Amino acid sequence: MPHRVAILAQDHNLIAAIQSDLSDSEVLELRDDLAERIGRRRVRGIVVDVTALDVIDSFVARALREIAVLARLRGAETIIVGIQPDVAIAMVQFKLNLTPLRTALDLDEALGLLECAR
Repeated sequence: MPHRVAILAQDHNLIAAIQSDLSDSEVLELRDDLAERIGRRRVRGIVVDVTALDVIDSFVARALREIAVLARLRGAETIIVGIQPDVAIAMVQFKLNLTPLRTALDLDEALGLLECAR
């Protein structure tokens, strides 16, 4: 996994903190790495922190959706945190769809949502 994404394990959750903008290949590596770790660690929740992203384009949005679908098929919930206001506005204007992703304002809220889901 590139150093641009730190993946930490906490209880039955994985927290993927994106440190800077990612190339398309790094986004795909993140998707594949998370999918593999879900089964190996018996993960029940994934939090992807996108605070560092200045842009969430259609490719990144599709990859995030794929992470959520893969996780759900393997028994885990995915929550995206840290979408910047300007990024959210652009996503709405470009009609990017994140369904079935859930979002939360920050890590604490996301972990609370994951705890309630159990």
